Amino acid sequence: MRILIPLILAGLLAACSKPEAPAPETTSAAPQETGLERIPEPDSSKFPHMQDMSSWKNPQLVVREDGIGMVDIVNHEIHILTQEQIPAELASLPQSAWPYGRAVLLTQAAPSDKSEQAKAKLRENRGLLVGTLKQLQVQIHEAP
Repeated sequence: MRILIPLILAGLLAACSKPEAPAPETTSAAPQETGLERIPEPDSSKFPHMQDMSSWKNPQLVVREDGIGMVDIVNHEIHILTQEQIPAELASLPQSAWPYGRAVLLTQAAPSDKSEQAKAKLRENRGLLVGTLKQLQVQIHEAP
């Protein structure tokens, strides 16, 4: 009887314990291709001087409250994009749009009003954009 009670208790404890989690896979998924792989690594020796960013030739992105503005240098327009559109828009640019390599100029628009909500939206959009660009392995060059 003395042996039977500990065996029953051990069986109950084993039945109540959580099953072991499956071992995580050791092979990591290959990075997903974006189309930007064809653009060479950034070459900072080709960047214009910080005092004259008007001569920047690579893509230019503007953080705004309503999304991300992509500057169209040819047409002198800013196209407003969602965060989800950024990878496809950058990948759709011809290789000639990247003379400095895989780098963008990043600026931030002034908030439309001085409310905390407007400032928070700018910070949120900037954070999401920076995360996306890092994931795409695109170097960020901050405008002064």
